[in-house]
Amino acid sequence: GDGASAGSYGYTNSGYSVYEEENERLTESLRTKVSAIKSLSIEIGTEVKNQNKMLSDMDNDFDSAGGLLGATMGRLRTLSRGSQTKLLCYMMLFALFVFFVIYWIIKLR
Repeated sequence: GDGASAGSYGYTNSGYSVYEEENERLTESLRTKVSAIKSLSIEIGTEVKNQNKMLSDMDNDFDSAGGLLGATMGRLRTLSRGSQTKLLCYMMLFALFVFFVIYWIIKLR
C-alpha cells in the first residue's frame, strides 16, 4: 500500500529530500545574490549623492568665476572706451621705461 502511493507521485521519500535540499541551496544562493545587489545599489546611491554634491559645488564655482570674468570684461570695455591717445601714451612710456632699464642693466655689466 505505502509503496504504491509513493510511486504514484513519481518520487520516493529520499528523492523528495534531495529536491528539497536542492531548493534550499538555490534559495540560499538567491538570497546571497539579492543581498549583494541590495548592498551594491545602496553604494551606488551614496556615490550618486556625492557626485551630485560635487557637481553642484562645481556649478557654484563656475558661476562665481563667470561673474568675476564678466566684471573684468566690463572694466576692459570701460578702459577701451576711453581716449585711445592716452592709452597709446601710457604704452609708449612703459616701453621706454623697459628699454632704459634693459640699457642700464647691460651698461653695468
